[in-house]
Amino acid sequence: MLTAEPERSRMRAQLLEALQESDQLQDCRCMSLEPVGSGSTWRGTLPDGRCLFIKLASPAMLNVESQGLLALKSWADPELLMIPDPLGLFPVGECAALLLPWLDFVRGDQFALGRGLARLHRASAANGVGRFGWDENGFIGLGPQPAGWSRSWGKAFVTLRLQPQLQLASRWGLNLHQQEGLISAMQSWLDQHEPRPCLVHGDLWAGNASMLADNRGVLIDPACWWADREVDLAMTQLFGGFNQRFYEGYEKEWPLNQDHEKRVLTYNLYHLLNHANLFGGSYKDQCLMALDTMRSILLGS
Repeated sequence: MLTAEPERSRMRAQLLEALQESDQLQDCRCMSLEPVGSGSTWRGTLPDGRCLFIKLASPAMLNVESQGLLALKSWADPELLMIPDPLGLFPVGECAALLLPWLDFVRGDQFALGRGLARLHRASAANGVGRFGWDENGFIGLGPQPAGWSRSWGKAFVTLRLQPQLQLASRWGLNLHQQEGLISAMQSWLDQHEPRPCLVHGDLWAGNASMLADNRGVLIDPACWWADREVDLAMTQLFGGFNQRFYEGYEKEWPLNQDHEKRVLTYNLYHLLNHANLFGGSYKDQCLMALDTMRSILLGS
């Protein structure tokens, strides 16, 4: 902890210098900078009193995040769902900084958040790309989220999402050979579902969604791709934080299939594997239990 304050001071100086030197950020010259939580997030105050949220990470990660925010914003109904505009992306030493408007979150009724997410899903499904995947390699948290496309939902979810994580999981002892039959059955099973491709947030835990004082919902920090809309709803159940009003709002706008709960564990396996590969611990056991449960359901063994 002795080096925390000197490190913050160094980063503050680097950020101020980068903001002053950038020709693209004439309207974002900060009068002050204060860390928010860790040293990777900052609050900047502009001369007119407005505030910015400044996030530091690798250029690749922030570029993908920025593109995801723009994609979500293009399909969101602003009366229900606020997606922050990326205001700038610029180098800071070996990192990069993403500038976003500062938002004051509140604990409120999540009905509009659910409706807004459903409306985004429905609009993108009706007029979107008609296939599953994403153009650019991205990230799910700190883990990889590979690019690629498929018109088969089962193939997209298995080859683009599960298999890369399973390969990483082999480093901590997961036997890939033992999973081959299950993964093949899972792909066929998901193809029978035949969802419409829609734009999903992709990393929808409670820390990436909130409410504003005007009762609109907010989505931040996406890991977007074109997928089955149920992947977003499944993840809301993984760590909690979404109340019944959220689900009521979603159902009012675009009801889910009656059998959607059958796919929750399968879709959340992707996030459990990612957490096991990043953090280890009990996430490994949760992955093994999920695989055993799905093997029993799909293979009867």
